[in-house]
Amino acid sequence: MARIEPFPAIRYDFGRLGAQLSTRIAPPYDVLDQADKDHLLAGSDRNIVAIDLPYIPPKSAGPPECYKKAADTLHAWLTNGTLIREPRPALYVYHQVFTVHGRQYTRRMFIARLRLVPFSEGVVLPHEQTFGGPKEDRLALMKATRCNLSPVFGLYSDPKDEIGTAFHPAVSRTPDAVATLEDVENHVWIETDATAIDRVRAVMAPKKVFIADGHHRYGTGLIYRDFAAQQAGGKLPDEHPAQYVLMVLASMDDPGALILPYPRVLAHVALDALLAAWKPGAVETPAGQGDMDLFEGRTGRTVGVRFTERGKLKTLAPDRTDAWRALDLAYLHRYLLEELTVPSPIGEPKIHYVKSEDVARATARDEDGIALLARATPMAQLRAVSEAGDLMPQKSTYFYPKLATGLTINPLE
Repeated sequence: MARIEPFPAIRYDFGRLGAQLSTRIAPPYDVLDQADKDHLLAGSDRNIVAIDLPYIPPKSAGPPECYKKAADTLHAWLTNGTLIREPRPALYVYHQVFTVHGRQYTRRMFIARLRLVPFSEGVVLPHEQTFGGPKEDRLALMKATRCNLSPVFGLYSDPKDEIGTAFHPAVSRTPDAVATLEDVENHVWIETDATAIDRVRAVMAPKKVFIADGHHRYGTGLIYRDFAAQQAGGKLPDEHPAQYVLMVLASMDDPGALILPYPRVLAHVALDALLAAWKPGAVETPAGQGDMDLFEGRTGRTVGVRFTERGKLKTLAPDRTDAWRALDLAYLHRYLLEELTVPSPIGEPKIHYVKSEDVARATARDEDGIALLARATPMAQLRAVSEAGDLMPQKSTYFYPKLATGLTINPLE
């Protein structure tokens, strides 16, 4: 069962800051570099990034003094009133208002603690592989601060919108906090009503939670729980905060829960050569009428391709599930790229992963290559692959917008 609990967040004083809250929140740590961090701190030296990103790049653990400084900053901000503690446990209703292709969306979510369970129990399901380095960084930060600073983003099925109904009285009033980050409005309501909280806990209990973003953070939570148990003599009390992880949860059925495409770029490849190499498994179509579009940076030419040999994956990937073999990106990587793509004149084509079609086209021009403009992975396929116990190819999903860091901090003791 998915066990959801309210928690007494550490947070900025929403009422005192007002519009200034926009200068205190940040994108997730793993999409930031030093220039991004400097820009955020130029807006306010009390931006959450000062704590959440102590070492750059966060792909491996930095020196211990980085994490000690983050912890010292957190404690100083609690002492001087920059941060406050919620007086009682709460759930936090969280909406993001944003625009994609000229259309406005609202992604409705809530922030809570989720009981940590191993993936093997089938309650919390991943959809991508994780690696050790980023976990080392997050674990060092958690040990130093004794907090979850960045939330995991999870999804659940709620076709009847029972969670939205439970939160309706809260969102009928003025938000407790509004902050704008990268053209996305973030609205937060603090929910302490016992009836609403109990209803949300009951509705969520039988559900599965599908991790959208934050696989490393969830995995680190499991490691930290074991560390905390060792520190406590081998066993944690059942309700110890380290038994939980900070989650932002959204319904898969919410129209605002968008998955955008995640383009790739093959560097130093000519379009005609690529089409010839792929001929056994893909035929050319007019742009927009196939399974994927190809854009050649040098000429500006765009064509489509239709995948013609999907059954090949049964032989090429016999250990994978049918749900995995149905993925466009599985076909692209396992068959077209790994089996059919021939080296360019300067060696194996390098693959770049970029987050928008515009950037993909610009990169293809810069790299004298081809932008691979695949369709977005449907939510139903993410669910099917996760429930089958399989993992998608790298960078299969791009959930937009990214969650803001700094709205709530989850204390672990």
